[in-house]
Amino acid sequence: MAPIAVGDKIPDGTLGYFDAEDNLQQVSIHSLAAGKKVILFGVPGAFTPTCSLKHVPSFTEKAQELKTKGIEEIICISVNDPFVMKEWAKTFPGNKEVKFLADGSAKYTYALGLELDLTSMGLGIRSRRFALVADNLEVKVANLEEGGDFTVSSAEDILKYLDA
Repeated sequence: MAPIAVGDKIPDGTLGYFDAEDNLQQVSIHSLAAGKKVILFGVPGAFTPTCSLKHVPSFTEKAQELKTKGIEEIICISVNDPFVMKEWAKTFPGNKEVKFLADGSAKYTYALGLELDLTSMGLGIRSRRFALVADNLEVKVANLEEGGDFTVSSAEDILKYLDA
């Protein structure tokens, strides 16, 4: 499948997370994004160096600035299970805005056309690193990384688009 692109409608999919009462839940991407301006960003793996030290912090640190630019939801997706995502989210104690959602089977990642085969590194199928801005489900920005790059998908890169 071709990777998601500007002008496409983001596909719906059900992803896992833990709610504030520590109950395992499922949520539809469309329930979070329909009628809103949202950022979906994907990372190859929880607890991995670039994801943990650069990618997620760019969004947790710039969340309020993104909100002032009209962003209503900031969603981090990774091909990990909800238990891992819950523990990873705890490593960003100041975070109040980024939702951590688990795509344990990579089904949603495949729907986006953004799967990345890291089997040779012992990681299996993961997600390419990316950042999307969608307005009422229509993709307005699709910043997709190649390989292990981190050059176009940070919060700062999204702010450049929002400031234009």
